[in-house]
Amino acid sequence: GHLKWLKHRIDAIDAERLVCKYTLIESDIVFDKIESVVYEVKFEASGDGGCVCKMTSEYHVKAGAELKEEDIKQGKDKAMGLYK
Repeated sequence: GHLKWLKHRIDAIDAERLVCKYTLIESDIVFDKIESVVYEVKFEASGDGGCVCKMTSEYHVKAGAELKEEDIKQGKDKAMGLYK
């Protein structure tokens, strides 16, 4: 992608439940609309011996800014690429 670096802050790790919560706080790209993004990732066992990754994203938007659905989808696709 077009990003060269990102800085995340780990907010919580629950090894027993296989859950990690972290926040995107800096990047080499200046976000004109987003203050930060909080991610929660959970891995659950699937019936075929593998696992399913479930991710929720919480966008914190700068005052006066508005995010479009395609902006959110693009960010989600890039974040899920990390786990694939």
